[in-house]
Amino acid sequence: MQVLQVQLEVGPDPAEVGRARKWARSRLVGSGIGDDEPLAETLILLISELVTNAVVHTGCPAVLRMLFGGTGASGAGGTVRVEVADASDRPPLQRHAEGDDTNGRGLELVDGLADRWGWQPEGAGKQIWCEVDRSAPVRPQETPTVVIQGGETCEPPTCVFTNLA
Repeated sequence: MQVLQVQLEVGPDPAEVGRARKWARSRLVGSGIGDDEPLAETLILLISELVTNAVVHTGCPAVLRMLFGGTGASGAGGTVRVEVADASDRPPLQRHAEGDDTNGRGLELVDGLADRWGWQPEGAGKQIWCEVDRSAPVRPQETPTVVIQGGETCEPPTCVFTNLA
């Protein structure tokens, strides 16, 4: 199996997250994943969350890597692996945001969208990674269900939505 790896150094500035997304989009297209495919949108969201966590919570530069594993001549199968390495040795902390919290959902999103994810030490710091299988069928968009809290139905735009798996 061939693996193509590309990487981008990201500065310790939250503005770098946008640059990382733009760079990643171009690399996805170059790997045969169309810009308008649901898989591309999922990967961009995962990249955005992991890079944001690295630069916001560590204040250190990071390295974004994308690894494309193909199973056929076209590379249509396989797995896309996203890795973000930073210089902090502190393990990631999966928080659970509540209600109107504006932070704390990043790793919950990663957990819900990626087929697999985890972290491991890398040098003096760590690497957080996630994988999405390219050959897996993309789930059709489902109608979001409203989360009922305290016996009351929450109405948009202040409620929390979840998709059934």
